Amino acid sequence: MRPIQRRAIGHLPDGRPVHEYTMDTGRGLRMSVLSLGGLVSRLEVPDARGQVANVVLNLPTLNDYVLRNPHFGVIVGRYGNRIAEAAFRLDGERHTLSANDGSNCLHGGVGGFGKLLWQVEPEDDGVLCLRLDSPHGDQGFPGRLRATVRYRLVGDQDWLIEYEATTDRPTVVNLTHHDYFNLAGHGSVLDHELLLPASRYCEVDDGMIPTAIADVAGTPFDFRTPQVIGSRIRQAHPQLQRAKGYDHHWLLDAPMDGDLRLAARLRDPASGRRLEVLTTEPGLQFYSGNFLDGSLTGADGASYRQSDGLCLETQHAPNSPHHAASADWPSTVLRPGETYRSRTLHRFSAD
Repeated sequence: MRPIQRRAIGHLPDGRPVHEYTMDTGRGLRMSVLSLGGLVSRLEVPDARGQVANVVLNLPTLNDYVLRNPHFGVIVGRYGNRIAEAAFRLDGERHTLSANDGSNCLHGGVGGFGKLLWQVEPEDDGVLCLRLDSPHGDQGFPGRLRATVRYRLVGDQDWLIEYEATTDRPTVVNLTHHDYFNLAGHGSVLDHELLLPASRYCEVDDGMIPTAIADVAGTPFDFRTPQVIGSRIRQAHPQLQRAKGYDHHWLLDAPMDGDLRLAARLRDPASGRRLEVLTTEPGLQFYSGNFLDGSLTGADGASYRQSDGLCLETQHAPNSPHHAASADWPSTVLRPGETYRSRTLHRFSAD
């Protein structure tokens, strides 16, 4: 592991400086991280021929990230994904949240964790530690939440994310990471092959709020064996039509027991690059980049169009605070004296 490099890249509108941190295993994986949102702006890995490319979508300037970032590469919180009607009840008390997705709260609200400046400190063994203190009432969420996220590069080409959080009063927490992956480094991801070890997924309404848990068998949502993403995305399935592609939560078949288990396998046949995602979370949101419309330009000068990147967000199910805790809807409630913990491993390789 090479020493973590730090450099200033500019200032926020209020004058606070933003820094970039570069981590490098020296054996095939190089990652750049901004203190703004803890966002991963570059993630470079080699293909089957040893050619290195950045496999996450990014933006050209700090100002672009401040003004128009659609969650590229950020830590998402306090609650990843959607909460219906931007409100929930906890212990009999109603909490009204920041609505930023129609009437719903998405990814923590207007001022979610991905838009905030994190305190970043390199630690021993090449670990990058990010800390955030979210006050009581932040975006409407109860409790002062203290979050710690560690980025750890492991082995040659593994990236481990470790999440922790504590609170001083009951609240809900669902932290995740929102990278847009493209293992080819450019162009469409519709020719990528995807495996999801999940026999059930959440159907959604017009507001993308889960309405029912459905079987994937016999549907375009069955990725239990590797499937080319574009092979079924244009089918006239009502759920695909509603989301304009894939933007759904899969319930992983393996039990949630605190250990890392497989959540997804992604492969780009052209480059030979592979990504394996393992997690302690109960589910995964697969989003096929449906709303990329060419209005954003990457750091390499190319415009991002529909399905030029995809997200594999390990998490609890959207809208969980509106459901009683069960095996299908594990609780997202965090109480004083408890510690929220979650881990997700990204394992890169090439054919």
